Amino acid sequence: MSDFKLLLASSSPFRRQVLNKLRIPFECASPDIDETPLPREKPQQYVERLAVEKAQALAEQFNDHWIIGSDQCSVVDGKICGKPHTVEKAQQQLKLSSGKAVHFYTGICLLNAKTGEHQSVTEPFSVHFRELDDEEIKRYIELEMPLKCAGSFMVEGLGINLFEKLEGRDENSLIGLPLIALLQLMRSAGLNPLALAQPDN
Repeated sequence: MSDFKLLLASSSPFRRQVLNKLRIPFECASPDIDETPLPREKPQQYVERLAVEKAQALAEQFNDHWIIGSDQCSVVDGKICGKPHTVEKAQQQLKLSSGKAVHFYTGICLLNAKTGEHQSVTEPFSVHFRELDDEEIKRYIELEMPLKCAGSFMVEGLGINLFEKLEGRDENSLIGLPLIALLQLMRSAGLNPLALAQPDN
C-alpha cells in the first residue's frame, strides 16, 4: 500500500512516542473540538465520542488519510479526573488516589477519511495505588512534574513508584494510545500493520 497515509489526531508527544513503536510512518495534527462531557455521559462513552470527533475534525483537511483519534480520562471514586495542570491539583489527585484503584478509559478511533467510515472502541485499564504519604507525593511531583497527564503520573517514568499493581491488557493505554486495540481496528479495516511497518534504520 504505497499510497497509505496515516495521521495521528493529537499533539501529544507521549502518543507520538507510542505510535512510533509500530514503525509505520505517520503525520500529526491537532484537532480543535469541544471536550465538554454531555449530561449523564458515562466515562467510557465520553472518551470514545471524543476519539471519534477528534478524527472527524481533521477528515476534510486530510481527506486521503487514515486518521487515529484518541482520548483518555481517569475515574476515582466514580468521578472523572482530568489533567491537573497545576502542582496543587496534582497533589490533590494523588492524595485522592492513595490506596485506591483508579480506572482509566481510553477511547480510540480509526477513520478512513476517503470513505468516512470509522471504527472505535474503549480500552479499560486499572491502576492500584499504594498508600502514599504527603512527602512521597510532593517528591514525585517535583521530580516528574506530571501536570499534563491524566491521573497526575507518568507510568513510563517514575510513576511506577506509586503503584501496587497494574491491571489491563495494554500498558500503552495508560499513555493514551492502546496499541493492541489500534492494531485490531487496523486489521478489521483490512489493513496489515506488519506489511506497513518499515525496517528499523
